[in-house]
Amino acid sequence: MCSPIRVVGAIFVDGDRVLACRKAPGKSLAGLWEFPGGKIEPGESPEEALARELSEELSLTAVVGDKVTTTVHTYDFATIELTTFLCTIQSGELVLTDHDATRWVTAAEAQTLDWAPADIPAVELISSRL
Repeated sequence: MCSPIRVVGAIFVDGDRVLACRKAPGKSLAGLWEFPGGKIEPGESPEEALARELSEELSLTAVVGDKVTTTVHTYDFATIELTTFLCTIQSGELVLTDHDATRWVTAAEAQTLDWAPADIPAVELISSRL
């Protein structure tokens, strides 16, 4: 069995809402909602990888804060180990390259979105804190 692909995701909180991003058509997991982020490259810490991914995917500079959770999910294409972190936008304007939509959602609204399976435990955890 192959080792899981290690990825990171950002949970941006604004009051009682979190930022959800929908994967664009043609991308892996297209149409599903997720916390933005991506793969950890060799030599990067999870926090460094997340800061880089947020810059690449959303054109944002962010402060990576506390870890929320780590989950493992096996998709038909790979096993993913997702670690999510609370993040704060430091600068930049949201520009989408990997997603076709974003929404700031409350805990109740988050429950109505079709989330990528690996993200669901983090959604449930953060929703209970909002």
